[in-house]
Amino acid sequence: MLNARTIRDWLQISLPKGGDIGLHMCAVSTNLKLTAEFGIPDDRVFGFWDWVGGRFSVTSAVGVLPLAIHYGFEIVQEFLKGCHAMDEHFLSAPVEQNLPMLMGLSSVFNSSILGLNCVAVLPYCQAMHRFAAHIQQLTMESNGKGVDLKGEKLSGAAGEIYFGEPGTNGQHSFYQLMHQGRVVPAEFIGFQKSQNPINLKGEEVSNHDELMSNFFAQPDALAFGKTAEELQRENVGADLIPHKTFSGNRPSIMYEIE
Repeated sequence: MLNARTIRDWLQISLPKGGDIGLHMCAVSTNLKLTAEFGIPDDRVFGFWDWVGGRFSVTSAVGVLPLAIHYGFEIVQEFLKGCHAMDEHFLSAPVEQNLPMLMGLSSVFNSSILGLNCVAVLPYCQAMHRFAAHIQQLTMESNGKGVDLKGEKLSGAAGEIYFGEPGTNGQHSFYQLMHQGRVVPAEFIGFQKSQNPINLKGEEVSNHDELMSNFFAQPDALAFGKTAEELQRENVGADLIPHKTFSGNRPSIMYEIE
């Protein structure tokens, strides 16, 4: 609210005398009384139900309004259709084919059974460079609890630590630890088609093909590792072999999207 009051103050100073600041502001709120007191007309307030929690707010006016302003409502409608389709899939698909169920079971197994409490979210798509931060807020705020619905203390720790970066940025940042240090379950996200295909003259592969070759190679490396014998066949020096071997058998999931 301090930021909102700062903007209101700036408008009051900047607008010509007699200018209506209410025409330059809108709000997303369930409290028309307070928005009116703030100076925003009722017809410029986008409401939502009072039971909408933060983890669902992206599909309410809280998320849809800024998305629509930035991308246009036609794109937002497609986004909402996708959310609805996944809701229907979750309600109707059998467990062995149910994506949210399988993802949830994977998280429970990794964190509660194997004791792996970090997850790396790795989109190989620059347009999704803030996606890991969204998932971080979604899961860590929603599942980061110390008590259950009845207010009773949980028997074990809840939630996981989510972090991530777009693919090749992460490869030069923290993948070293994922391959050779701590075991960190990883979720790779890649797209078959580029939004901005580039094919440079004289290059054997496109920029997108180069990116996707990394997308496929990293989960393989996490799964299968690299042995000293393989490095010897590649004529790697004996003093470097201990630094270049990695064990493999590290969990990851790949989501390949058309």
